Amino acid sequence: MDRKIRVLVAKPGLDGHDRGAKVVARALRDAGMEVIYTGLHQSPESIVEAAIQEDVDVIGLSLLSGAHMTLFPDVMRLLKENDAEDIMVTCGGIIPDSDAKKLLDLGVSKVFGPGTPTDEIVDYIKNNVEPRE
Repeated sequence: MDRKIRVLVAKPGLDGHDRGAKVVARALRDAGMEVIYTGLHQSPESIVEAAIQEDVDVIGLSLLSGAHMTLFPDVMRLLKENDAEDIMVTCGGIIPDSDAKKLLDLGVSKVFGPGTPTDEIVDYIKNNVEPRE
C-alpha cells in the first residue's frame, strides 16, 4: 500500500489569523493527504522539529503578518541544518511579488497568493511530491 502524502500546515510568528490555513488543511485532507496542523504562533524551530518528527513530505507555511522574510528563511535554514532539505516547502499569504522571488531563490517551492483556489494547491502538491516510503 502506498503511503499518503503527509503535509504539515504551520502558522509561524505572531499572526493570529488561521482561517485560510484551516481551509487549505481541510482541502488537502479531503484530497487524500495526511495533514498535521500545528496551530498558531509557531516558531521556525518548532515547525522544523515537528516536520522531521512527523516525517512529512511538505511544509505549508501561512502568514499574513508581513514577517515572511524573517520567518520563512529561518525555516529553510533549519531544514538545511537538520539535513531535511528533501521536505518541500510551500507558502501562502500576503507576500509581495518581489519577496516571493526571494523566497523561491531560498528554496521555497511555490508561493500561493491570496485567493488561490484550493484545487490549485492540491494539484501542485500532488504533481510535485512523491510520498516517501
